[in-house]
Amino acid sequence: MAVFSKFDPFVAALAAKAHDLGSDVLAVALTNAANPPVAADAVLADLTQIAYTNLSGRIVTVASAVQVGGLFTLMVDPLILTAGGGAVAAFRYVVLYNDTAAADELICFWDIGFEVTMADTDTFDLNFDQVNGVLTVG
Repeated sequence: MAVFSKFDPFVAALAAKAHDLGSDVLAVALTNAANPPVAADAVLADLTQIAYTNLSGRIVTVASAVQVGGLFTLMVDPLILTAGGGAVAAFRYVVLYNDTAAADELICFWDIGFEVTMADTDTFDLNFDQVNGVLTVG
């Protein structure tokens, strides 16, 4: 993944108990270059997402969510997006959000650096950092 950014409201939502990163369902949303996420966005409704008609599931598997020495680290498994039944709209940004939280609160996003286009049967690997995790809070 390319450039990581945390949504500013994430920390307040974490403190307000909107997130239980160890047990909530996390998912990715995709946006294009014309509709980039911004750090001030708070909930999924703040984003203009691409159409997911021909795209596989976007649920992320949490590998671990642990605190050691006052530092919490969230690790998620890689996710392979697959186009099926037709093309998928172009996207540039991958957004991680909490699908369990009441308003689908946003967590963070990555700028891939270019528009990704997927024809029918194409795959795109979201290889989240398997060493340092998706994010750390401490």
